[in-house]
Amino acid sequence: MVETVTFSDGHTMPTLGLGVYMNEECAEACKVALQNGYRMIDGARLYKNEVQVGVGVRQSGVKREDVFITSKVFHNDFTYDGTTAALKDSIANLGSSYYDLYLTHSAIGGKDARLAAYRALLDGKAKGMIKSVGVSNYSAKHIEEIREAGLEMPVVNQVELHPFCQQKPIVEYCRKNNIVVQAYTPLVRGAFDNPLIQELSTKYSKDAAQILIRWSLQRGFVPLPKSSQPERIISNGQVFGWDIEPTDMAKLDALDRGKDGAVTWNPVDVD
Repeated sequence: MVETVTFSDGHTMPTLGLGVYMNEECAEACKVALQNGYRMIDGARLYKNEVQVGVGVRQSGVKREDVFITSKVFHNDFTYDGTTAALKDSIANLGSSYYDLYLTHSAIGGKDARLAAYRALLDGKAKGMIKSVGVSNYSAKHIEEIREAGLEMPVVNQVELHPFCQQKPIVEYCRKNNIVVQAYTPLVRGAFDNPLIQELSTKYSKDAAQILIRWSLQRGFVPLPKSSQPERIISNGQVFGWDIEPTDMAKLDALDRGKDGAVTWNPVDVD
């Protein structure tokens, strides 16, 4: 099942991952996902489950080096020392010597704070604690600050992304700058009652979640669907080997409501 995308820094990442937000007991979900073809777990310090991710990976029987694990530092820790300490704690929690990807969780806190946090992550990368560094919930202006500071550009920007909130200016910027776009909340928090999504679900004999994940993949994003239910985790991974037709992709594209379509905090416009 594992398709991959290559970062600007040369590392590769699977094109589909399991999200573990709001799942403090996520070891079982991680184990089920990895035993059913997933190779990426997307976590964060805010989720308070880094230890559980490590347990799930070890229980899965899949080698650590074959699993792509992400965490994120929250803006409460956005100083150089605070982020450095957070990263060290994350590694202790995981029970592994490194993360494949580590992100600043948002741009909240102001320019100086987010640049300090980002510098700390780059230094963590230089020490072998992180393989790749990225950002989350950043707009173009926030990423431009990184460029203007003369720092290595992020390989990923993770944002809320689904047919109702397509983040077009951010996506366009990231594409131009060779930044991979990860899509969180790709399932719109279970809002599957949209008539078009129901219609396509029937047409393709797929469930609504699979239609939404497939849309994300075909648009070139890296979706991170979350579930704690084994049967949903498995079905959410059955999104390869079939395509949504271009005319139907265009219909899904037409659902975009911009920022009004967001269903999470979506803090991309902070100063």
